[in-house]
Amino acid sequence: MNTKTFAALFAGILLASCSSTKNAKNDLAVSLPIETAINLTGIENDKAPVTINPGRFTVETVTYRLPKVVQGTYSVSDFGKYIDGFKAIDYKGNELPVNKVDTNTWSISNAKELDKITYLVNDTYDIEVNGGIGKEAPFSPSGTNIEPNNYVLNLHGFIGYFDSLKKNQYKLDVTAPADFVRTSALQNVGSKTSEDGKSVTTSYFATRYFDITDNPMMYGNLDVEEFKVGDIKIVLSVYSPNKVHSAKSLKETIFKMMEAQKAYLGDINATPRYDIYLYLSEGKEDSPKGFGALEHHTSTVVVMPESMPKEALDESMTDVVSHEFFHIVTPLSVHSEDVHYFDYHNPTFSKHLWMYEGVTEYFATLFQVDQGLVSESDFYNRIMDKIQRSKQMNDAMSFTIMSENVLKDPYKDEYLNVYQKGALIGMCIDILMREESNGERGILSLMKELSNKYGKNKPFEDDKLIDEIVAMTYPSLRGFFDTHVVGDTPIDYNKFFEKVGLEIGEGKLEANYILMNGVPIVSGDPQKGTIFFTDMALKNSFWEEQGVKANDVIKSVDGEALTMQNANDVLQQVFMWQPGRDIEVTLDRAGEEVVIKTTTTQGYVTGKAIVEKADATDAQKTLREAWLKG
Repeated sequence: MNTKTFAALFAGILLASCSSTKNAKNDLAVSLPIETAINLTGIENDKAPVTINPGRFTVETVTYRLPKVVQGTYSVSDFGKYIDGFKAIDYKGNELPVNKVDTNTWSISNAKELDKITYLVNDTYDIEVNGGIGKEAPFSPSGTNIEPNNYVLNLHGFIGYFDSLKKNQYKLDVTAPADFVRTSALQNVGSKTSEDGKSVTTSYFATRYFDITDNPMMYGNLDVEEFKVGDIKIVLSVYSPNKVHSAKSLKETIFKMMEAQKAYLGDINATPRYDIYLYLSEGKEDSPKGFGALEHHTSTVVVMPESMPKEALDESMTDVVSHEFFHIVTPLSVHSEDVHYFDYHNPTFSKHLWMYEGVTEYFATLFQVDQGLVSESDFYNRIMDKIQRSKQMNDAMSFTIMSENVLKDPYKDEYLNVYQKGALIGMCIDILMREESNGERGILSLMKELSNKYGKNKPFEDDKLIDEIVAMTYPSLRGFFDTHVVGDTPIDYNKFFEKVGLEIGEGKLEANYILMNGVPIVSGDPQKGTIFFTDMALKNSFWEEQGVKANDVIKSVDGEALTMQNANDVLQQVFMWQPGRDIEVTLDRAGEEVVIKTTTTQGYVTGKAIVEKADATDAQKTLREAWLKG
């Protein structure tokens, strides 16, 4: 999963100023596909009717669940919260006794007489306005959307499972208006048009419940582009409610990015098809607000603001989707038993988020310089940004302990560090391996070796992974893991940069128009209801050139008044500004109105940067080249 929760970045402004199921018993007399159906033509009050026909049971009581936690997320989603009108129906059409055990669990008595289960599903996107990101509502890319023009069908939000039947096959019928575009990588086994021609029922097949949860769908007024990257078929599905962006407008960016990824990965086995589902949020009160993506084994669901300029969306899609695609390495090819035998109700978590999310994020950053998509200086700036962000979190916390306890306090608040320090752990391992092998081996070759040893059908033992990596590589990695990954000693990154002729020093860094080192350069006065520039704004060369002063109140941005109520939305727009944009900002400076009307240029700040050492040796430069260019 990759998160770009822009809204969360600005929230402070307003305040400050898997256990195993390998031995499951089958409760069916005959193991038949569980027949499930979602009726998108029967929507009422944003609720979708679902029917579950499990076949005949041979026991008196069965348990049905919606997932509490889904793979790729490290927080509680409780999809059972969005179920209404749960009924168990016998073969005579009568209701059977049902006990609501907990938020996500229903116990059904007289199960030998159970014919089917019916219920209604509320979508989660509408709930985000009440619950807030990371609190009550699932992260948007893992959530569900039910609206007249678009349906985001993360199937774990619609279809549940019987405790002992997760390995049973599933048949899924989705009925939708005939004019809807529909995309899914789940195996299509046929379709049927209604007699009046107004609806089409498409039938899908899944080998087990995992394949239901691992294959999202998108239905509605979307546009789709299909193209090949090497031998991989890419299916890009885009929903843009106001037609601001399209699959066609994004196709070139996605193709260029994935072509570079394919070249970088080389002979690591890839998937024959990869789906990208992009939902562009309109920015209304009931629109999704958790921007980022959730990986599946052969697809990703992405949520981004529709208002993003084309250049900003291209950059975000490159960063976010490349991260998700690299998950085909881990956890698709390299994963622990916690992942392989994932328990959706009482999950256990691997110790190795440094690998699942950290190494994946590192690949998504490194491949861009390796393949010439970004400059070396831009790559260094991104690494420096990760170092600074990681220092804002608990840098003296065992990464393996945090990973294993990621749903618990105090560890859950440190989860986002998997994208910062987790990636930096991957970088340090990479540099160590390059040094030990005279540039011949790095973390990519290590992941290839692990992929060959395990693969998608063979999990590793969680407690033995580090021992295996050390045995496959070099003794120096043992000290690094023991001290900085299992241990809680912060990493001295200069020790690793020194090996490649670099160091952390003073340098000029590209600046965002509203953030500096992840911190807003504005603050708020709740009593006056105003937003104003802080003295941090003066360190940004763009605003300094415009004559901005500390405590200047921002009255409006591009004609829209800025208030405490709309600050998040307006400042998100400023966050996405790119050089070359015409802007107009009206300020109140101690009662005097000041208007800034200009075209944005790239701003800079002076700060900590990764720079070349003045006395870098040829050997260090050669090792650096091997690190950056493989």
